[in-house]
Amino acid sequence: MSAILAGNQLVIGVVEDDESVRRSLQLNLELEGFIVVTACDGEAGLLMVHKEQPDLLILDVMMPKKDGLQTCKELRTKGISTPLILLTARSAEVDKVLGLELGADDYLAKPFGMRELVARVKALLRRTQESSDVDRVEFDDVVVDFKAYRAEKNQEPVELSAREYRLLRYLVAKNGSVVTRDELLDEVWGYNSYPSTRTVDNHIARLRQKIERDVTQPRHIITVHGVGYKFVG
Repeated sequence: MSAILAGNQLVIGVVEDDESVRRSLQLNLELEGFIVVTACDGEAGLLMVHKEQPDLLILDVMMPKKDGLQTCKELRTKGISTPLILLTARSAEVDKVLGLELGADDYLAKPFGMRELVARVKALLRRTQESSDVDRVEFDDVVVDFKAYRAEKNQEPVELSAREYRLLRYLVAKNGSVVTRDELLDEVWGYNSYPSTRTVDNHIARLRQKIERDVTQPRHIITVHGVGYKFVG
């Protein structure tokens, strides 16, 4: 994938307090043709996102002033849906899952290889491009604005998690096509080693509770037995 989209160079934001890591990331991403903007802590990173509006954000978890998880949560709470990769030195699975549940799209544990990071950046940008046209959907009495992270049912607010927004958006983007559980784990969660595909079923169940008229007979998020799910608008 080229770092050029619609005639413009893509901008990658890097928020990392370790100067040597930050410079290495900047150099390698610039060699791939990206424009790179940087910040050294979470607070500066938030300002950078508002000012530069990067196409993708690489965010270290362990930082002073405001850590990566807090920064990620604040971005998503404000409705900023910039694709986001977390860099973490933590080995505990629960910390990685927490980051993804807060709205991160992918994570990479330190130490990591630059080739893998660049590959993940490009893969995430591809996924983002595929669903970028789906900004809003209306069906029955439900209205969902994916860019603003707002949902309504019967003109009443509906609280969806960042993961539920991403899950619904991906299904809507594939309107009418069957999507497997493994594909959803890879494309929505952003990595393949999640403990079980059962987590997809749990998220689908919660999503149906919030948007379907009758969860016992769902009309829009349909189960295709033995395969996965599909959205019917």
